[in-house]
Amino acid sequence: MDKQSPNSGSSNPRYQASSSTNPDSVTGILERITFHNEDTGYTVGRLAVEDARDLVTIVGSMSNPAVGEMIVCEGRWSAHREYGRQFQIDRYATTRPASLFAIEKYLGSGLIRGVGPVMARRMVAQFQLETLDIIDQDPKKLLRVEGIGPRRVEMIQKAWHEQREIRNVMLFLQEKGVSATYAIKIYKKYGDQSITTVETNPYRLAEDIWGIGFKTADKIARQIGVPEDSAQRLEAGLLHTLSEATDFGHMYLPEPILMRQASEILGVSMDLLKQALDRMTSDDRIKMELIPPVSDEGEEVVAAFHPALYFTEVGLANQIIRRIRSEEVPADLFSQSSVEDWLERDAATAQSPLSEEQRLAVVGALTNRLFVLTGGPGTGKTFTANTIVRAFESQHRRLLLASPTGRAAKRLSEVTGREAVTIHRLLKFDPKTREFQYNEENKLPCDVLIADEVSMLDTVLALNLLKAVPEGAQIVFVGDADQLPSVGAGNVLRDLLASSAVPFTCLSRVFRQAEKSLIVRNAHKIRVGEMPALVPPAERSGNNCLFIEAEEPADGSATSAEVAARQAVKLARKTLPALGFATDDVQVLSPSHRGAVGVGMLNELLQDALNPSNPRTAATELVRGSRRFRPGDRVIQLVNDYEKAVFNGDVGVIKDIRPVDQEIHVRFPDADVIYDFADYDQLQLAYAMSVHKSQGSEYRAVVLIMHSTHYMMLQRNLFYTGLTRARDLCLIVGDRKAIYRAVKNERAGRRYTRLADRIRNK
Repeated sequence: MDKQSPNSGSSNPRYQASSSTNPDSVTGILERITFHNEDTGYTVGRLAVEDARDLVTIVGSMSNPAVGEMIVCEGRWSAHREYGRQFQIDRYATTRPASLFAIEKYLGSGLIRGVGPVMARRMVAQFQLETLDIIDQDPKKLLRVEGIGPRRVEMIQKAWHEQREIRNVMLFLQEKGVSATYAIKIYKKYGDQSITTVETNPYRLAEDIWGIGFKTADKIARQIGVPEDSAQRLEAGLLHTLSEATDFGHMYLPEPILMRQASEILGVSMDLLKQALDRMTSDDRIKMELIPPVSDEGEEVVAAFHPALYFTEVGLANQIIRRIRSEEVPADLFSQSSVEDWLERDAATAQSPLSEEQRLAVVGALTNRLFVLTGGPGTGKTFTANTIVRAFESQHRRLLLASPTGRAAKRLSEVTGREAVTIHRLLKFDPKTREFQYNEENKLPCDVLIADEVSMLDTVLALNLLKAVPEGAQIVFVGDADQLPSVGAGNVLRDLLASSAVPFTCLSRVFRQAEKSLIVRNAHKIRVGEMPALVPPAERSGNNCLFIEAEEPADGSATSAEVAARQAVKLARKTLPALGFATDDVQVLSPSHRGAVGVGMLNELLQDALNPSNPRTAATELVRGSRRFRPGDRVIQLVNDYEKAVFNGDVGVIKDIRPVDQEIHVRFPDADVIYDFADYDQLQLAYAMSVHKSQGSEYRAVVLIMHSTHYMMLQRNLFYTGLTRARDLCLIVGDRKAIYRAVKNERAGRRYTRLADRIRNK
């Protein structure tokens, strides 16, 4: 039995008992998808069957299940030891709802925007079995229904048309292994040209649509007949390999690595790929650059760049070189003597004196057009930055303060007492033109830019920022080079320091007050490869960094990872609130997304503990496969969405979920943002988050997972970054072996960048 359009066929009987040779049959509305694996199709769902008191659990392989569908299942009944009676699906079909009950459930499921359970009931009461035909053929008659006006009719009509077109796209794509969610995204992107676009160049999907990767696009391409050795496939594969490298922070790949990785991905010979690479190099779709050997014994390397990243890195290097080597001195630039005079006057009123290191940093920031201030926790980076701010303000200079993320900007604002914003909002992205409003032609209105947490600054954003800063303005970058590098491609802060051309000061002295903090002392031990002090909770007095060992029970009833997860939940739900920490003060951090103590599992456990389902909100929960969102959930944005003006790493709270309008309303610190249900995968629960995502943030209390199951992720800079996110208390949960591995593993994966060389060699 094939999956059909809901507008074809008629409903089968509700329950059809099987004979000895025929399978059982059950028909109903798919009310809930409890679980769906997009790779295997394995699905657990709940079916609303007419005249049945309870929902029926169905289990089996479904290619594109969608809540609200009317489906006919053939298979057999079984009794699960833990979950009870279930219907095992052998095959199924979607069909047009034929009974009043089925029509009402179908319309009220939220599948049609503008129609919820109440409105569905009224429509069916008014038009009976003709309801779907009325919507399809004569929607103006819907005005007869109480509560439906012209605007809602238009909304329903548009949604019905979209669902019909989406269904066509879905039917075309289901044999290619594309989920219903992605079919909706494809339709939203390409509209009525969806099928034509996919048939013409399926590899566009990987570039244009968030969530569809190269493997899915390639699977579709093979299904529609694109040959394994076609030029289109080979060239798309090479670009994908370069694009995938940016996920690991690389600006380029050495040619041998590019060829090997692309060959493994595509399953083709190096000879075929070399021909494709030569074609793409000849017309500049891939940019090749010869890198000279570092030493006499070294070898030349041919670097393969995506052209956009090549010109971005070259452009950023030119911006930096022009600013540090320009002979033009701004009229209002501090001279050495004027800095000394100001420092003497400031010392007379300052509560604390500057150390010699801090004094050098202030002088450097005030007398250079581009300056970097770096250092670890407790070294007075914030105090020094505030002194720099006061000095610039004494000259009535126009200051702008910014950070890469919202939380980092909020923190910068709190410690300086001045307004600070994210870099994206500072540059004002325009969704219509898809460009920043402040740029080379339209400069920022400032004399001084101070950017904090620049370890998070990737190459693309750094270039856009520097292009928008007036030529005569001064720039001060502040950051900790020992933290994790940016999520995006590049290693800007480390490259600036490694170039030996950009003026900088690294603060190293830890002050007496900071030395009282075990968080600070441990951070500096980790930074130099020493084991931190692992203080048990029983010795908490006077210590703000504690270690809780996750030991496997003697009876083997749980793994140590499961024990660690339970401990993390208990700490967040009971222990920390009892110590006076509010829920928003606490952040659980993990090195990885996977496993029993990964971000995914921790979020499910923490959601049920901190924001459990209740009868008042259950109807508005959004369930998509294993993901579940509820009003009140803390969520994080996973991708830059310039049209919504919300960016990767922004954290907010779900204020409302509206099934009728198919909308999720999220309140972020700077704005309320509305998501279409189809864009739910831009969001993730944020009760727990990865250490990478926590960069630039500070929390009163951190529960930091350090467990051996995350072996590959355990690195010194990751441990250091996670620990230093905590201001008042850090609770490390895990095992000593994991901590030892992280401290001794200094090999943070090398990033292929040329920024330092370009600055140094020009």
